[in-house]
Amino acid sequence: MEVKVGEGERAYFSAGTRKVETESSVLISSSKYLNDASLRALIAQEMLRRNGPDLPNTAFIPDVVQILMGLEDYGRIMALFEAEKARLPKFREWCENRRLSNFTKAEVKNCAPGTLGAALYQWMDSSGYELDLFYREIEVVNDLTFYLRQSALNHDIEHMVTGFGPNHGGEVALVNANLHSRAKYFHPELSAFFSRVQAYLKSKTILKDALHYPEAFALNLEAEHHGAVQGRNWRYPIMLADWRAMVDWQMADIRAEIGITPLPPAGLWGETNRLCDESDPDWGRPLDHAGSWFMEAAE
Repeated sequence: MEVKVGEGERAYFSAGTRKVETESSVLISSSKYLNDASLRALIAQEMLRRNGPDLPNTAFIPDVVQILMGLEDYGRIMALFEAEKARLPKFREWCENRRLSNFTKAEVKNCAPGTLGAALYQWMDSSGYELDLFYREIEVVNDLTFYLRQSALNHDIEHMVTGFGPNHGGEVALVNANLHSRAKYFHPELSAFFSRVQAYLKSKTILKDALHYPEAFALNLEAEHHGAVQGRNWRYPIMLADWRAMVDWQMADIRAEIGITPLPPAGLWGETNRLCDESDPDWGRPLDHAGSWFMEAAE
């Protein structure tokens, strides 16, 4: 069967379109992002491809980040930092203290059970990973460079504290929690800057799920919803948490301080990578009712 879009539909959805002439000899638009040929190619590829076993889902994230960061107006961004520091005491304190969460395994080895430090040690010991995986070469010299460095260090801590595990559902939920909490708290323009990369990750993930992985798409929508609910309950964006001050706190006390509620059941969405990661050993084994796990686990 051939599906066609009729002329009537084209006319309706294209109403008001006008032709813009240009003397440019190359492709050009009013969007600096569309004008970047490398970004156009990467966005098209990463939005439409499958998560095949030959190429991890995280491939090319550094490339896209580098391009996006190169297109920013940093004079405007720094002005927004100053305006928000004057308006938001918590943000001002965070910027002024510049306390990096670059914990090492040795630092947290002897933290008491149930604390953030103990969770960090267990994660680093069992995974073999470190927190310091992105923006390693950035030297912290101002508020912006501190934000970039600290945001990279925060990611895995945020997984631990929110309960949104490092799996397909948890990654989607955490992205959406951050998007919503920042939009509630910061000036829209600064919130959009802080969320630029996560908006890209959200966009490419949900489109690939919808195109190639129906079960993952159902799960994606569920995780998106629950991430948004929790994120809008946060007292402030989790990026502003001083993890060094909290390293010896019990996790329950940290969650109460930030307002992390509702907390998802332990292990939620733990097997959901296999819904969309073709390199997963269990890829191809479906999960029944992938889009209703949260409610079933909570009952």
